[in-house]
Amino acid sequence: MARELTQLELLKELEPVAEANLNRHLSMAKDWHPHDYVPWDEGRNFAAMGGEDWAEEQSRLDPVAKAAMITNLLTEDNLPSYHREIAENFSRDGAWGTWVGRWTAEENRHGIVMRDYLTVTRGVDPVALEEARMVHMTNGYASPGDTEGLLHSVAYVTFQELATRVSHRNTGKACNDDIADRMLTRIAADENLHMIFYRNICEAALDVSPDQTIAAVTDVLTHFQMPGAGMPNFRRNGVLMAKHGIYDLRQHLEEVVMPVLRKWKIFDRTDFTAAGEASREALSTFLDDLGVQATRFEEQRDRALAREAAKREREERAS
Repeated sequence: MARELTQLELLKELEPVAEANLNRHLSMAKDWHPHDYVPWDEGRNFAAMGGEDWAEEQSRLDPVAKAAMITNLLTEDNLPSYHREIAENFSRDGAWGTWVGRWTAEENRHGIVMRDYLTVTRGVDPVALEEARMVHMTNGYASPGDTEGLLHSVAYVTFQELATRVSHRNTGKACNDDIADRMLTRIAADENLHMIFYRNICEAALDVSPDQTIAAVTDVLTHFQMPGAGMPNFRRNGVLMAKHGIYDLRQHLEEVVMPVLRKWKIFDRTDFTAAGEASREALSTFLDDLGVQATRFEEQRDRALAREAAKREREERAS
C-alpha cells in the first residue's frame, strides 16, 4: 500500500504545479474596477444625511433576486475566514503564498461591487443587510469535521468556486437588470478562473497521491455545503433560490460535480489501490443517490409551482 504523504510533502510536490497555474492565471485574469459596474447617478442620501431611508417599494428586485443577491453577497463578505482557511492549509511562501494573496484581493472586489450596487439602487434593505453581515462574519467559517489539509481544501474550493459561478450567473439573469447582469457575469468569470486553478492542483494531486486525493474528494462531496450555510435565513433563501432555478440539486450535480469529475477522469483511472477503489465506490453510490434526490426535488418543485400558478389564476379571475 502506498504511503500517505504529509502536508509538507504534498506542498513541495505540488508547488511547481501551483507556480505554473499561478502564472497561467496572471496571464489570463483581466483587471476590472468595481466602480465601473455601479450606476452612481441613481444614488441619493439616506436619512442620516438628510435624505430618505430605504423602503420596500424602492427596490426593483423581486423576492427571488433579493434572496439570491443577499446570499451571494454575504457569502463573499466572509472572505477573512476563507483567507485564513486557505492560508493555513497552503503556505505563505513561494507560489502558494502569492496565490493566496492574489486570490484574496480578487475575491474582495466581488463584495465591494455587489454592496455598492445594492446600496445605490436600493435593491435591498441596507440595515437588514448590515445586521446579517455582522452575524455571518462574527460566526465565521471553518472546514467541517476532519476535513482540514491541502487536499480537502483544494477539492472543496474547486467545487465551491464553480458552484458560486453558477449561482452568480443565474442571479444576474434573475435580477432583470442589465447592469446587475453585467456585474455578476464579471464576477462569475473571476470565479471560473479561480476554479480552474484549484481544479488543476487537485488533478495533479491525483497523480501524486491517488488514494489520498480520491478520499479527500469523496469526503468533500459527501459532506458538501456552500460556505454561506451558517448565514441568517440561509435555508429559506436557499429553498427560494432552488425553487426558481438559481442553484438547485440538479445544477449542483450536472453543472458542478460531474464536469469536474469527468475532467479528472475519476471513473476511468486505474491507479487506485483497494483503499482508493473503496473511496471511488462510495462516491459512485453517493452520486446515484444525489441524482434520485434531484429528481424528487424537481417533482415536488413542479407540483408547488403549478399550485401557485393555479392560485394566481383564480385570484386574477376573481378580481
